[in-house]
Amino acid sequence: MKRTIALSLCALVICANNAGAMDRKILTIASEGASPPWNAINADGQLAGFDVDVGRDLCRRMNVECTFMPQDWDGIIPALTVGKFDAIMSGMAITEKRKKSIAFSTPYAGGFNQLVMRKDLALPATDTSSKLDLTSIDAEKQAVIDQLQGALTGKTLGVLRSSNSEAVLNELFGKVATIRSYDSQDNMHLDLVAERIDGGLADYFTWKTFLDSNDGGIAMLYGPQLSGGLWGPGVGVGLRQDDRELIAAFNSAIEAARQDGTLKRLSEQWFNIDVSPRVSN
Repeated sequence: MKRTIALSLCALVICANNAGAMDRKILTIASEGASPPWNAINADGQLAGFDVDVGRDLCRRMNVECTFMPQDWDGIIPALTVGKFDAIMSGMAITEKRKKSIAFSTPYAGGFNQLVMRKDLALPATDTSSKLDLTSIDAEKQAVIDQLQGALTGKTLGVLRSSNSEAVLNELFGKVATIRSYDSQDNMHLDLVAERIDGGLADYFTWKTFLDSNDGGIAMLYGPQLSGGLWGPGVGVGLRQDDRELIAAFNSAIEAARQDGTLKRLSEQWFNIDVSPRVSN
């Protein structure tokens, strides 16, 4: 009898814990606010961008009210795990390394990274429209990497600290170039304009905002469009691993937004191209 009561109480506790995530009426979502058009701080001092608009749409579908807060990139995962907020939507790639600390929703966007270099360096020409998937490296891909390594030998390259791009940059060019890590994309841009670095690696869409600005005229895209490998399958919502109901709720909302074209519409609005995941069959 005591065992039956104990098991019943245990079941009640488990059910309560599983339901707790969606019992909340308000969710707090964190974003870096320094990687436009993914996310940025607007003229009113509020978070704005693709991540924020997608987040609002997903919250509407989940029937919860969402508030958005800025959080420095370096501490964004630790802050999630200790409960400072409920979710991360900050152009964060889904990777195996991050999945050791947090969970992810299914992807709500894709994308690629690309090198940008100063024009005055007069580097050998490259095909910036070509694609290089780093998931597996064959002889043809290695030849492209070798050419890039030759062109960038001795150069100083910037990258966002604690990002997957930092790991890729070190893996591909750490032996031939000096790697300098930054706490924000804006600070890397400042050093590029001031010629304290020769170039850098970052998300293409973040670069595009810079290259389209007045300061960006001193630089250009360089080398192929890089994807796969450490960047994983796409960009997802970062969540605590035990928030299973919330993970499921985000997945359902993302699928609905994918199916009805909302992700496509928002990505075209912010990026001028469709970076939404393919619709599930």
